[in-house]
Amino acid sequence: SVFARLFDVSVLYFYSVRRDLHSFPTRRSSDLSAVESTTSKCVMVLDENLPLGLLANTAAILGITLGKHMPEAVGADVLDGSGKAHLGIIMFPVPILRGDAEQIRAIREILYGVDYQDVIVVDFSDVAQCCKNYGEYIGKAAQADESEWRYFGLGLCGPKKLVSRLTGSMPLLR
Repeated sequence: SVFARLFDVSVLYFYSVRRDLHSFPTRRSSDLSAVESTTSKCVMVLDENLPLGLLANTAAILGITLGKHMPEAVGADVLDGSGKAHLGIIMFPVPILRGDAEQIRAIREILYGVDYQDVIVVDFSDVAQCCKNYGEYIGKAAQADESEWRYFGLGLCGPKKLVSRLTGSMPLLR
């Protein structure tokens, strides 16, 4: 079934690769004040040409890694009407935008610039996806020139003006 295939593919990709070393946020979560949805914006940009399982896995990895660097963005746990507890979720929307490999690479290149140092950036690439463990990823990343990487997606969170400048005209992934 499609669900079983998606689950198998996602577990394989997600289990094999932790993303925190290449994420290198320009700010540490301890430096962040509470995220204000009126002044900050978070988005994910995914390569629309990826297979469904890899799209789902890319979004999961980007979201988990952004969450690590922005713990204040997750709300408190809640109780439902029957008294059952549910873990808190992010307190504001995170649009999933579609792009292609060239657009994502161009955005990633811009994000290395000094003008975007206040934007937290997480990327997920073919270099990470093909590794069986994190040690292998560290080794492959050190050997592969960044210009050779194929980015599957980016997670961005930062000043609304900066994030919108890069992604404001991109359509939603549907």
